[in-house]
Amino acid sequence: MNGLDAGYNFDRYRRLLAEADDEPKRLAFINLLIEEKARDRLAEQALRARLSGMGLQTNFKADGPRR
Repeated sequence: MNGLDAGYNFDRYRRLLAEADDEPKRLAFINLLIEEKARDRLAEQALRARLSGMGLQTNFKADGPRR
């Protein structure tokens, strides 16, 4: 269940959920979701640090614009 470069793909997640027919597969699916969200947050943090280093600010959030 490891597709690190696949990103958030609804069809992929639906397929993986359908394949998670026992407890170990369900736990692996949950861990995959957690890992990919953590990776996205780290990428957002790195982008903010780079922009800050250039003297720029952003209110961009990986999930969409902040309110």
